Amino acid sequence: MITFPNCKINLGLNVIRKRQDGFHDIETVFYPLPLTDVLEIVPGDFSKRENIEDQSIGSKFITTGLPINGAAAKNLCVKAYQLLQQDFPKLPSIDIYLHKTIPIGAGLGGGSADGSFALKLLNEKFQLKLSIEQLLDYALHLGSDCPFFIINRACFASGRGEFLQTIDLSLSAYSFIIVHPGIHISTSGAFQQLQPSLPGKSIKEIIHQPVSTWKNELINDFENAVCDQYPELSGIKSKLYEAGALYASLSGSGSCFYGIFPKNHFPVCNFQGAFKVIHIK
Repeated sequence: MITFPNCKINLGLNVIRKRQDGFHDIETVFYPLPLTDVLEIVPGDFSKRENIEDQSIGSKFITTGLPINGAAAKNLCVKAYQLLQQDFPKLPSIDIYLHKTIPIGAGLGGGSADGSFALKLLNEKFQLKLSIEQLLDYALHLGSDCPFFIINRACFASGRGEFLQTIDLSLSAYSFIIVHPGIHISTSGAFQQLQPSLPGKSIKEIIHQPVSTWKNELINDFENAVCDQYPELSGIKSKLYEAGALYASLSGSGSCFYGIFPKNHFPVCNFQGAFKVIHIK
């Protein structure tokens, strides 16, 4: 079975406070976009595995597309399988094929999407009959923003990002440009650069205003810190506005920026170096 995990962008992101458990309380709006990876899961022949790591994790993990660093056992698709196998020990060994298109470490949630879609795919393929609530619980064990990809609709998120409230928001009348500068941002490192504070106006209120008003009010707290650390990123947002964006912002803790444009308006954006420009209708 094949599925297509999609990315998300953050519409505003306020870091409100640091918690005693070391995490941070935030507020943001997660919005799904149709930039996708490709994920396939098929039953594997465990008896023929020669790779020691494959044998130890119960799955064979094969990737193409953008390179993924790190051991297979740390990938969220593999962790999703292992998480379910704890409660469903009769799950067969599997082969996982992942073709990466969503930039990694870029604030688009690609890894979280892959893990959450793996949960949904395993649930469907092996008829585990898990409810949405159960899938949300499993997804939270994978990461704070993973539950969003179970719902995969515009959501106002709070807490660590795991408290989700669906909202009536459609941006189908707009097109998007995502600019990937080829820089991997450490989320934990980005949090260390911030001074949490309560916003003067909640994103929950701003997001229901016209998109044309977001420029002056909808803020991502990570932007200044990330641009201070990587000065080459500081001009991306202004170039998107110069090209006609109605709103432009960093997504998550970066490093991708995005611009929201009138429908099918794809101006030429001249970015030098390793920057990659992705158009989404």
